[in-house]
Amino acid sequence: MNVDDMVALLPLIAVAAGSLAVMIAAAVRRSHRLAASLAGASLLVALALVPAASGFAPRNVTPLIAVDAYALFYMALVFGASFVVVLLAYGYLRARAEVREEFYLFLLLATLGAAVLAASRHFASFFLGLELLSVSLYAMIAYPRADANPLEAGVKYLVLAAASSAFLLFGMALVYARYGTMEFTAIGAALSLPGAGWDAYRLAGLALILTGVGFKLGVVPFHMWTPDVYEGAPAPVTAFVATVSKGAMFALLLRYVGTTWVYDSPSALTAIAAVAVVSMFAGNVLALLQENVKRILAYSSIAHMGYVLVALIAGAPLAGEAVTFYLVAYFITTLGAFGIVTVLSGPDRDADRIDDYRGLFWRRPWLGGFFSAALLSLAGMPLTAGFVGKFYVLAAGARAGIWFPLVVLVVTSTLGLFYYLRVIVAVYAREPANPVAPSPASPALPVAGAVALAGLAVLLIWLGVYPTPLLRLIRAAVASLALSA
Repeated sequence: MNVDDMVALLPLIAVAAGSLAVMIAAAVRRSHRLAASLAGASLLVALALVPAASGFAPRNVTPLIAVDAYALFYMALVFGASFVVVLLAYGYLRARAEVREEFYLFLLLATLGAAVLAASRHFASFFLGLELLSVSLYAMIAYPRADANPLEAGVKYLVLAAASSAFLLFGMALVYARYGTMEFTAIGAALSLPGAGWDAYRLAGLALILTGVGFKLGVVPFHMWTPDVYEGAPAPVTAFVATVSKGAMFALLLRYVGTTWVYDSPSALTAIAAVAVVSMFAGNVLALLQENVKRILAYSSIAHMGYVLVALIAGAPLAGEAVTFYLVAYFITTLGAFGIVTVLSGPDRDADRIDDYRGLFWRRPWLGGFFSAALLSLAGMPLTAGFVGKFYVLAAGARAGIWFPLVVLVVTSTLGLFYYLRVIVAVYAREPANPVAPSPASPALPVAGAVALAGLAVLLIWLGVYPTPLLRLIRAAVASLALSA
């Protein structure tokens, strides 16, 4: 590895160095503020190094990692989202009697795994990045250890993640047995040769790989862990799982299907379309039955992953742009929604009941207003980032002529509006004189959390009104992907 390769990897090196710094600092002196500061600083440094690394892109650093505009864009998205989670987690953990410093170590390691996924071009780096992300999430979900709910959620995620990894590894083994290589571009080149068809052996490998990927995305029928983990995990961790974990996996999936000729397999596209349709239906219908805000957002995320899959199967020329913009809008909106849950959570429990938000607008107007805007963005209402993202998905699908998934998207989005409005109605309702269940103690708004929410609020509206600069960046980023129609 030469100097240019090292410079190209500087964002990853910064996050890895930050995790070491947090570990050493925690061993020398227990300080929550120091650990959070080191974690936040390392993520900001990594974010600042992305433009420097772009000067050496595109570059393949060993057969495992591709440092190109696409990978760097998703790295920046992952680093930014993780920094927001650090800001939200600081006030959340400070109110709890728990060993806090190790949380930031796991957060940085999970972020590093997500960044490796975004740059992976080989099954080896794919699996290493996935396991680094997953193993770190086991511990993050189980925080705080004294509470039974996070511990239960962590165990559930551990068992199901281990099973999904087994499917994934078996699928990789089948693909390797057929082609003798684990590099995405080499697999794509083998498939492009005359007479290279998609037999049952190859389709079995792809099906098993998509099963492992489907678990991480939480799409139907691999979604059963999602509502339980979202409800049981601490609110900032749920925000991380819903955004960074799923976004990194989609970045990997988009690169994989674009370089391995998956678009030339009608069977594979039909299977992905079926998963998208069922996820949109199940996610929105099941969310209508929930009374817990975190479970509502969990089922909502299942539906949103279905929406992104619709853009994925659309193929060139808009698939990469539609998927990426929708994920950016989804990151901002979901971090905002879970950020509100985080800052309103008390030391005893998370603010996850609908009644916890009853009258929020009258108690804290700007929090109530932003929460309403985040929910409306998830519903795809105009003047929000979610509207532009959903419009982009519809445009990509219409251009590809995949009308049935588009009709399902429109119908289920209408269903989704009902459960978002249930929460919004509670936000603007007057508080009952004698509530059935007491709300968690209303803590003072942490400065770090307020800064994070203010930044997300600006981005939410800005991208809904003027998305052009971001669209230019996205077009430049996805231009390096060889998507086949």
